Amino acid sequence: MTSDQRPPPAPTLGEVITTFREDQAPWAAMAGIIATVTVFAVAQGLTYPLLSFILERQRTAPALIGLSAAMTPLGFILSAPLIPMLSRRLGGARHAILCSVLAASTLAAIAWTDDVWAWMPLRFLLGVFANPLSVISETWLVAITPASRRGRIMGLYSSVVSAGFAIGPLSLGMVGTAGWSPFLIGIVAFVACGLILLALVSRLPEMPQDGEATSVAGFFALAPLLLFAVATAAAFEQTLLSLLAVYGAALGSNEERVAPLITCFIAGNASLQILLGRLSERRGSRQTMLFCVLSSLAGCLLLPWLFENWLIWPLVFVWGGVTFGIYTLSLIQLGERFSGLTLIAGNAAFAFAWGLGGMVGSPATGLVMQVTGHHGLPLSLGLLCAVLAGVLVVARRRG
Repeated sequence: MTSDQRPPPAPTLGEVITTFREDQAPWAAMAGIIATVTVFAVAQGLTYPLLSFILERQRTAPALIGLSAAMTPLGFILSAPLIPMLSRRLGGARHAILCSVLAASTLAAIAWTDDVWAWMPLRFLLGVFANPLSVISETWLVAITPASRRGRIMGLYSSVVSAGFAIGPLSLGMVGTAGWSPFLIGIVAFVACGLILLALVSRLPEMPQDGEATSVAGFFALAPLLLFAVATAAAFEQTLLSLLAVYGAALGSNEERVAPLITCFIAGNASLQILLGRLSERRGSRQTMLFCVLSSLAGCLLLPWLFENWLIWPLVFVWGGVTFGIYTLSLIQLGERFSGLTLIAGNAAFAFAWGLGGMVGSPATGLVMQVTGHHGLPLSLGLLCAVLAGVLVVARRRG
């Protein structure tokens, strides 16, 4: 046997251990993290359409409905820079548990009054207290996910969380939008977040401490395109959740039809993220993100033509999957490019960008709808997708 034909040398014990560790994942911790964010998503998915339905019933102007919806993302924005510091001082689990209790209390206060102006500061506080639940959980998950399985696991994470968002609007069809019943679902969901974390606190990982500390502002310089993609995904999802009821009302659709459409949109989120994650492992996360953006643009173009046709259901389903897929692909790229303290700053910057997209998207689209009519909804979102697609193509050509 020649030297070229000799079998490769057997791996050393250290190499075997390293390979084993890279291929394994702490499933118990991951399951607890995903369960926590899923229950959190139930509360968030319920809140946006519930409050919009109530305000629409009160004949509130679309621009004011959008402004009210923007208060929660504003809370995301202003709280995001504080999350890395508070998580290091309090510990990730303690910080998240405390915020779950405060979020439940804030939602109870929102249920106490129907006044749109009183809701403004309360919805802001809801964003402040809910934001760390998402940031801390995503930091944990990205940090402990093996690189070889990142696409599938982050796709699974996004799918399960999206299912939680879908349960929120769906529950409105069961309990209605009047009285305390729908609010109690959200309150119980936030409390459940804290209870899950409390039960699994010994299995949860520590927040990453290695590497150089980076601020949220500093992370914007490291990955501006990634954060623009997150802001686009946020603007798309939160605008649809907040203003699809207004769009449907302009076309003669009642709450009973629009609420299931919102659920179908989020069901697409839940069903397609694993597929998109797997696709990113084969085709690359950047190419898959461009596919999602172009598909989202196509959905905007088709919405006015198909809204009153039965084809609206498959359109909204696929549309929901690819629009939220922009965020899933952003998370995958975050894990591919960053680690340690930079990863914490990155997740906080994601929350900032998500809040910024939601805060700007809803009121801006509401204002366009007020000026141009209900077709301002797909027009605004389509323009945003076109800009992101153009930037991604330019960045891809530059390498």
